[in-house]
Amino acid sequence: MEHNPSWLLPLLPSRATGALLALLYLHPDRDYSLAEAGALIGASPKVMHTEADRLVTAGLVRETRRGRARLLRAETGGPVSRALTDLLAVTYGPLPVLTDLLSEVAGVEQAYIYGSWAARYLGEPGPVPNDVDVLVIGTADADDLYDVARKAERRLEREVNVNLISPRYWEAPDPADSFLKHVRERPLVKLELSL
Repeated sequence: MEHNPSWLLPLLPSRATGALLALLYLHPDRDYSLAEAGALIGASPKVMHTEADRLVTAGLVRETRRGRARLLRAETGGPVSRALTDLLAVTYGPLPVLTDLLSEVAGVEQAYIYGSWAARYLGEPGPVPNDVDVLVIGTADADDLYDVARKAERRLEREVNVNLISPRYWEAPDPADSFLKHVRERPLVKLELSL
């Protein structure tokens, strides 16, 4: 099992557990192969096999097979499924929710979560964040990003702040730009967008 503690939901044994459960429970009508889920949450095949075995045994995740592929899906009929879905949305939800929403916006080349949520996700101890900060690199329309932020806020039950910068500025920022310097020095969680 991954030994990276869960600072977004300390009740869970690891970040991989929270990220996998959030991916599955926030997409309850979808199956994910171990490889696909691992790529989306940044977990190794070994971690994915261990987590899948444990969550299937616990009855939180259903498993089917397609050929040699193991497919996972949230077990939505259990007594804890609604409460677990709500809890995962407000803790680990920013990763799958923002990935989905930003993948649909034209002009988004890259996106990162930064700030306290990224720090907790990557294992920095501290309280559960009150907001989610997102950096979008591209030429997206500011109104579209505003709409994404409001949709994400409704789903995540917390404030979502989106900042847009151009690809050129991301590659060669002004050295005097303290905001971007701070963002680059602190934890960043890249969103795996389907462009």
